[in-house]
Amino acid sequence: MSTLTNVFSAHADATGTIYAGATNLAGYQALSGGTAGEVIFRDGGSGGTVLLKFNIPANTNNPFANIIPGNGIRFNTNIHVTLPTAAAVTIFCG
Repeated sequence: MSTLTNVFSAHADATGTIYAGATNLAGYQALSGGTAGEVIFRDGGSGGTVLLKFNIPANTNNPFANIIPGNGIRFNTNIHVTLPTAAAVTIFCG
């Protein structure tokens, strides 16, 4: 198992491109903000390929995080995130 170097973070509290450029998604922290729904990460914008999707509950008090093993998930174009209303996400890339 290798480790990413030059790791950085980016934050989004609305649907859109969270990082413009090729990178590996190494992990994330998400907060629902009170609205249940799906968090969707796409490579290549709002119509791009779905590379990661997960559900979040409507509980506002429980942020959760996940580390993606190995070198993470490779995004060749950019990272676009679709968020439920009031949700937020911080990503870690390298």
